[in-house]
Amino acid sequence: MTDNSTPRKDSAVHAFRDDALGDLDATGIAERIASKEVSVREVTEAAIARAESVEPLLCGLAFPDFDRALTESGRPHEGVFAGVPTVIKDNVDVAGQPTQHGSSAFTATPARADSDFVAQYLSTGIVSLGKSRLPEFGFSASTEFMDAEPVHNPWNLAYSPGASSGGSAALVASGVIPIAHANDGGGSIRIPAAACGLVGLKPSRGRTVPDAMDKTLPVRIISQGVVTRSVRDTARWMAAAERYYRNPTLPPIRLVEGPSTTRLRIGVVVDSVTTSPTDDETRKSVHATADLLAELGHHVEEAPMPVNQSFVDDFCTYWGFLAFVISNNGKRMLGPDFDRAATDNLTRGLAAMYRKKMARTPQMLYRLRRTYREYARVFQTYDVVLSPALAHTTPELGYLSPKQGFEELFDKLIAYTAFTPLNNASGSPAISLPLHETSQGLPLASHFSANHGDERTLLELAFELEQATPWRRIQDAR
Repeated sequence: MTDNSTPRKDSAVHAFRDDALGDLDATGIAERIASKEVSVREVTEAAIARAESVEPLLCGLAFPDFDRALTESGRPHEGVFAGVPTVIKDNVDVAGQPTQHGSSAFTATPARADSDFVAQYLSTGIVSLGKSRLPEFGFSASTEFMDAEPVHNPWNLAYSPGASSGGSAALVASGVIPIAHANDGGGSIRIPAAACGLVGLKPSRGRTVPDAMDKTLPVRIISQGVVTRSVRDTARWMAAAERYYRNPTLPPIRLVEGPSTTRLRIGVVVDSVTTSPTDDETRKSVHATADLLAELGHHVEEAPMPVNQSFVDDFCTYWGFLAFVISNNGKRMLGPDFDRAATDNLTRGLAAMYRKKMARTPQMLYRLRRTYREYARVFQTYDVVLSPALAHTTPELGYLSPKQGFEELFDKLIAYTAFTPLNNASGSPAISLPLHETSQGLPLASHFSANHGDERTLLELAFELEQATPWRRIQDAR
């Protein structure tokens, strides 16, 4: 915020100011720290001040841990983002902090140790201010709750910030921090990145260190990553993550520093395999992106969807399976006081839906695992597939509220998140880029998918598009 006035409920809110953070991305802040232009302590204090100024409006923090951050700022830091402030999503363990998973159905106790992925994340030298909010167990595409204030989109407080990494995205977009942890089991990096005007790359399956819970899934749909305001931050984070852990089954990414001269074969998909058509604004934005790519010399043509309606049914059943597992094993997984009756309407509804379809589980798992091969066939013809990130523009808060009945909410979620789950089931990489804006002035993203292990092509293309059409800054929003 730039003054002390109270913003309207439909206004943009940001924390950018003339302090140690300025309007720099994570790379720029790390460079200022390395050159001793600013100290880690000064940067941390600036981030805390920013958080305190906008958090009452955004509600993005699940567990602020500012005292610990200040203590950490006094210690030596090494890594590509040494001393840069961040937050960690509240569904992975950080030593000494509770992991609440966005749920009020149990009371989390402080974790005994950092999870495997958190150790990888902290190896970049970042300083965490605490944990960010997500909807219950990450099941929804909007960070809203039965009994608590939702997370607000900083571009317009009346709108959703997406989910499930909604708290992380709101804090990065508003300028509190330049980079934040996010993870993606059905679009949960790319959806909030799209809603909040950020870069959101879902890595390939196995690219980053999986957390313990990720390893137990019969279909490993979850990828760990970040949301950022610049392509170079995402590229540098991926390179640093690869230095910490290099999966020998995937081609290396290495550090991507700019566009490639290689012209790509790009397939365009505008409508999903669901019965819900893509809305007009989103459709026009995809065509505009396709035109830009053609102007840049890429070969662009319409492409078929690699899967059919049965994929939607199978992924929804798997979604229900995850809710069923938590509902029936919550006391063992989360704590003895877990009460499944206290979960929200979405969690309960998903679990109940799965109970009716339980006999289909073997076939469902077989088909979802087979998605890997079906998806890969598309990339015998194309290098990249362009699609919408979401089937319609960002909704207002309340539209995806878990307070409404399950059937109504579930239908809305399927219609909204029609494009992102395919990458989770297939294990492929995909990136959301905020290339356009809606008639309401909100970010409107395009979505790019590549073959398994080919994050490098996505990052090179993202650099090219960022240079060709730099995305709007929230500081310029009204």
